[in-house]
Amino acid sequence: FEFNPYCFLVTSAAEGLKYYDLVEGKGPVAEKGSTVEVHFDCLYRGITAVSSRESKLLAGNRSIAQPYVFKVGAPPGKERKREFVDNANGLFSAQAAPKPPQAMYSVTEGMKVGGKRTVIVPPEAGYGLKGMNEIPPGATFELNLELLQVIPPEGK
Repeated sequence: FEFNPYCFLVTSAAEGLKYYDLVEGKGPVAEKGSTVEVHFDCLYRGITAVSSRESKLLAGNRSIAQPYVFKVGAPPGKERKREFVDNANGLFSAQAAPKPPQAMYSVTEGMKVGGKRTVIVPPEAGYGLKGMNEIPPGATFELNLELLQVIPPEGK
């Protein structure tokens, strides 16, 4: 067991979510209403079950992992899906984006760009009674977030 000085600082969000920051970040702060770009990984028993880093294969065997874009504090699932257009011929790989847990929409608030946060997600803030991929129904899992970009709300 290695001691990590950041792990003892566990904070609770409004929904009773427990989280800690691995890296604080130095950029702009994600506030309610701002649009953010994140990478997220949901781990269940140490196995990555859902991730925005799952790369998509494009023409020419190039693969890219698309960050997830959403509005902080918005209801989950309201964001528009962006498609990849690889070249002028319109060849692209269309694949359903991984579905993030609802906890992500609120727990991103207060993070700074460059920050990395780990969240303990209970089933009611995660995938509930349905489960997702390797995360069974009613399971608590770990959500790792990395904040890549913040676009402030319009009019600010």
